[in-house]
Amino acid sequence: MLIAYAPSLPALHYRAASYVDEILKGANPANLPVERPTPFGLVLNARTAGALGLTIPRDLLLEATEVIQ
Repeated sequence: MLIAYAPSLPALHYRAASYVDEILKGANPANLPVERPTPFGLVLNARTAGALGLTIPRDLLLEATEVIQ
């Protein structure tokens, strides 16, 4: 993997647990709102970039939530 931009898995799990809680309390699943995942994270793999001979721009490195060395 060189780069990934995806929603936060812990945040997705938290939201899923909230939906399950509402359903177990008797809410109709069809009436629950659809929510878009947030926040998103940007993960860069500097080791893979180096192996491919690529240079990751400094601005992109600063925006990344995680950089794999």
